[in-house]
Amino acid sequence: MNKLLKISLTVLIFVGLSFLHLYCATTKTQVIKKKPNVIFFFTDDQRFNSLSMTGHPVAETPNFDQLAKDGVFFDQAFITSPICGPSRANIFTAQWERKNKIGFSSVSKNTISEESFADTWLMQLKNAGYSTAFIGKHHTKIADDKNTPLNYGVDFSYYGSGHLGFRLARHKVFSNLKNRTQVEGLFEATKAFLQQDKEYDYFYENFEGKNRYNLKPRDENEPFAIWLNFNLPHASSIHGLGKEPEDPEYYRTKYNNKLNEFPFPDNYPQPISLPEDVYATSDLMKYYVTDNKKRLLDKKLKMSRSVYSLDKCLGDLRAYLKEIGEDENTIIIYASDHGVMLGEHGLGGKTILYDESVRIPLTIYSPSFTKENQGKYISKPVVGQDIPPTILDLCGLDIPSSYQGNSLYTLIKNEKTDWRNDVFLENLFTQQGYPRQEGVRDNKFKYIRSFSKVNDRDLYVPNQTVLTDEKPIYEELFDIINDPKEANNLAGNITYAETLDVYRNRCKELLKECGEN
Repeated sequence: MNKLLKISLTVLIFVGLSFLHLYCATTKTQVIKKKPNVIFFFTDDQRFNSLSMTGHPVAETPNFDQLAKDGVFFDQAFITSPICGPSRANIFTAQWERKNKIGFSSVSKNTISEESFADTWLMQLKNAGYSTAFIGKHHTKIADDKNTPLNYGVDFSYYGSGHLGFRLARHKVFSNLKNRTQVEGLFEATKAFLQQDKEYDYFYENFEGKNRYNLKPRDENEPFAIWLNFNLPHASSIHGLGKEPEDPEYYRTKYNNKLNEFPFPDNYPQPISLPEDVYATSDLMKYYVTDNKKRLLDKKLKMSRSVYSLDKCLGDLRAYLKEIGEDENTIIIYASDHGVMLGEHGLGGKTILYDESVRIPLTIYSPSFTKENQGKYISKPVVGQDIPPTILDLCGLDIPSSYQGNSLYTLIKNEKTDWRNDVFLENLFTQQGYPRQEGVRDNKFKYIRSFSKVNDRDLYVPNQTVLTDEKPIYEELFDIINDPKEANNLAGNITYAETLDVYRNRCKELLKECGEN
């Protein structure tokens, strides 16, 4: 073989190997991109209209607004059990409470089983090769009092049970943080999970729960999935906000020049709109009383400052994803566990099935969305139970048969689908003076029926109305097109008698469907 031929063969082999290496690298990159990262950014007690984009006259929320511009916003999103623990259980299981029967454990005595936990979107992704993290507030028992499947099933299990507070000091698990305030501390923990260098080694070295929880940083060779749970702007977490010198300045001074612009309900203070045998002033917990304007304004101010900090956190999180090279492969879902009433209907708190309680902001963003989908608003009725199947669908995974929710990806892609036209709402929490309620809402009317709080006190009876056909002690019907503030109850108006019967029957149908499917 002559010299020239040898050189030519050498060059060809080198070029061929180079192309093979490039092909393998490209193929590997394509495989990684087929498994997108997921971050579920979950807030607490955040009303639908708490954002600049949804009409709040004071709030500055550029990052929440930008996420909606980059993704898809659902402006008819609802939480069907509007109170902390049950709403989270509904998202863990992708089921209505009437099906999963996971209310507050003090009355329901129920926990999420190991089998149900295995079906959660977080564990489904773990089984598909994801590094998983559960960070922040936890308000639902998993299998036992120690939440054993959560502690050891998730790779990075870093949470406090119940309310966290503005400062995280009440939970020892958070003692390894440099940032003591809730939002900043939970973002620090998120970065510690995502870190690619040694910057957060102190976080792991100083962790006090080494024998009680998994705390593994993400595997850089795997996609990651994070459920990031905040306890703000919940009223229990705003005490002491901005009181310490090291607190970020916005907790002290943000919106001080706009105090006169904060909205109050029409004809404030309103009397409680419900009869006393349904819900009365004496039933309200102290921090839900709203007839003192000075105190209510202070609450609104602090909650809006909290929303500002959450908005800043979202912006910082997206910037950090870009810094570590994960921004173009990370899905972000943003939602709240429910809303809260701030003087509307004469009430504070949640649980009562008015829109201030059940309607939430919900945005889904994926870097893979087409330009046609970016900035899209979808007005179909969707629920919290739709979030888990949506995540799995976006990640190319099968949806467990136990799920009652549906993937929102079909709506995003504008596929033909037999989507629901209404949503079933319920409250089975009978402590703190709340009445058991059932309701149905579509894009025209909302129907709510309430049962005896005296008979129900401290009981958990999800099957009661199905088994006994119990009659409500009070009914409400609202024309939400012409009366979006749900101020004019039409249940006693003879003109709407036929409409009332339609929604009564529909409510009965849905409560059976949601309990049996």
